[in-house]
Amino acid sequence: MSATNKKSAIENIKEASDALRGTIKQSLSDEITGAIREDDQAVIKFHGMYQQDDRDRREERAAKKLDRLYTFMIRLRLPGGLISAKQWIAAHHIAGDNSTGVIKITTRQTIQLHGLIKAKIKPTIQAFNESYLDSIATCGDINRNVACSSNPSESPIHEQVFAYADKISKLLMPKSKAYYEVWLDDELVIDKKEEEDPLYQNRYLPRKFKIGIVIPPNNDVDVLTNDIGLIAIIEDNQLKGFNIAIGGGLSTTHGNAETYARLGTVIGFTDTEEKVLKTVYEILTVQRDFGNRSDRKLARLKYTLDKMGVDQYRKEVEKRTGFDLEPARSFVFTSRVDRYGWEQSVSGKWYYTLFIENGRVLDDEKLALKTALLEIAQTGKCNFLFTSNQNMIISDIAEKDKSAINEILKRFKIIEHTEAASVIRKNAMACVALPTCPLALAEAQRYMPSLISKIEPLLEKHLLQNESIIMRMTGCPNGCARPYATEIGLVGTAPGRYNLHIGGDNVGQRLNQLFKESLDESQILVELDSLFASFKEKRKTKESFGDYALRTQF
Repeated sequence: MSATNKKSAIENIKEASDALRGTIKQSLSDEITGAIREDDQAVIKFHGMYQQDDRDRREERAAKKLDRLYTFMIRLRLPGGLISAKQWIAAHHIAGDNSTGVIKITTRQTIQLHGLIKAKIKPTIQAFNESYLDSIATCGDINRNVACSSNPSESPIHEQVFAYADKISKLLMPKSKAYYEVWLDDELVIDKKEEEDPLYQNRYLPRKFKIGIVIPPNNDVDVLTNDIGLIAIIEDNQLKGFNIAIGGGLSTTHGNAETYARLGTVIGFTDTEEKVLKTVYEILTVQRDFGNRSDRKLARLKYTLDKMGVDQYRKEVEKRTGFDLEPARSFVFTSRVDRYGWEQSVSGKWYYTLFIENGRVLDDEKLALKTALLEIAQTGKCNFLFTSNQNMIISDIAEKDKSAINEILKRFKIIEHTEAASVIRKNAMACVALPTCPLALAEAQRYMPSLISKIEPLLEKHLLQNESIIMRMTGCPNGCARPYATEIGLVGTAPGRYNLHIGGDNVGQRLNQLFKESLDESQILVELDSLFASFKEKRKTKESFGDYALRTQF
């Protein structure tokens, strides 16, 4: 039923992988190179890893006739971004023992470690397993970490909505036992019927798949950027069901007009848990059967949806579920940023949201953040939640324990750090980019903090420092930090150069547009200075920067 003819090379690798085993064991035993076999580089993604290398050292090592410095990134599966204090302590020590030591909070509410050498992968996974953590299905052509509105203060029934993240994650897990055999030395599966997978079969999905769940009015997960977006409909503090949006996705390719960013289209409403889960499942099966398996650049659900048409895709889903979707219910988004500082939920528990720039948890000369979070975790008086904006919520704190947590936050100057950060900095995000991402064309997380330091004076100059403008940067057009769904987006084109996108809305319901191409830093600052000046002078009452930019520049 595939919409394409010749299969891509990755499709053949998946089908021949022996349910995702590949030859990973043989690759790991090869001591000649720090890399793994080429086919295994595709298979290992389904185990939550990417092979990378330190691009900063490529020339140096090439001059010495040395192989590239290959390392691996590993990403955990944490539906909704929840991790216990004990698990955070484990992650802290595993990162220090086996990786660069930096814990990276991702835009999908999980954490990833970089810089693992090949010999450290298995010990890392085994250590995670001892703390009931795993990396299954966090990369690859499969459903990835399910995101969900993170702050319990969003709704009195947040816990009920939040539970769907774990339910969907379990529903869409692959049946293969390869992860347990390869990394945890479980017994080999003899009867292959145990691994029969009616959802993924032996070919899995045509491309990666992302799901987000949101509680209006705060669109903190950028729900419409997901392949499936579930929008909770709550009336009188009762969950009535979910609007279902499909076809979101932001990755593009420079110079390829066939690729584009797209926000999800709401196709209907479902009311019961059984119907919600069945609909989600069958949306995946339609994408599995009709998605493009020839050209991976055109393989996301958004392209399948636009090729089939929204009505036809919905009808195919309804045919498979056996019931029709109801008309979508009304909802409103008014924000999509994190609320920093202390908040109390209706249950009486306290939550502190702290600012973590670009999601990088480490100790540096300015802030001993990693040490502070370890000390907080060691109290055993909280859990941790990761947000889709790469921040952290210290969560589930009892009234009697709040003062102890607050003392640590104050002593390590975490509160001071969070309160001192500018609005533009708190609203910003950047992807990992260089030196590890093989797709990066330019810097992102290493560069964006210094660029913001040069943008902040421009905002102050025009008295806009308190304006809630959302800006994001990526080192390539793949869109990991969601730069196209923002008011100011910077997308790397070459070292030191970025496309400038403007005109997206403030709540994630409109994409921005390309404004200027391949600008260097000085040009970016000139353009933003001019835009800020014009915005200050000509904006309408309460008009956001994105709305103003769309109205006047296009």
